[in-house]
Amino acid sequence: MNIEALRTYCLRKPGVAEEFPFGEFTIVFKVAGKIFALADLQSRPLSFNLKCDPELAVELRDTYSCVTPGYHMNKKHWNTVIANGNVSVRMLEEWIDNSYGLVVSGLPKKQQVRLQEQPESEKNRHT
Repeated sequence: MNIEALRTYCLRKPGVAEEFPFGEFTIVFKVAGKIFALADLQSRPLSFNLKCDPELAVELRDTYSCVTPGYHMNKKHWNTVIANGNVSVRMLEEWIDNSYGLVVSGLPKKQQVRLQEQPESEKNRHT
């Protein structure tokens, strides 16, 4: 996975916006104003942070050498993933889905329903 693939995949999700609140080299993906993924545009190979359930976070770190505690993040709830080819793109997408789902599940029910009901043309906001 490269940065273009990560960006495209994240922006396909309902209600996702991209921002650069930490400077021009860190892209942040948010849903309802809450971060679910961020990536260093200069990292080679691509490195990105994903929100993760604490127990799963530890399990992934123990299982995959490309997963480490979240760089510059709360290490209990965030993992850094290095997309170096050690895991499939499909698995990376599943981890992104999980991160997005965790953030959405923490939103008020009304907001969750609104995300699901958005017309296709409004599902993605690029900022």
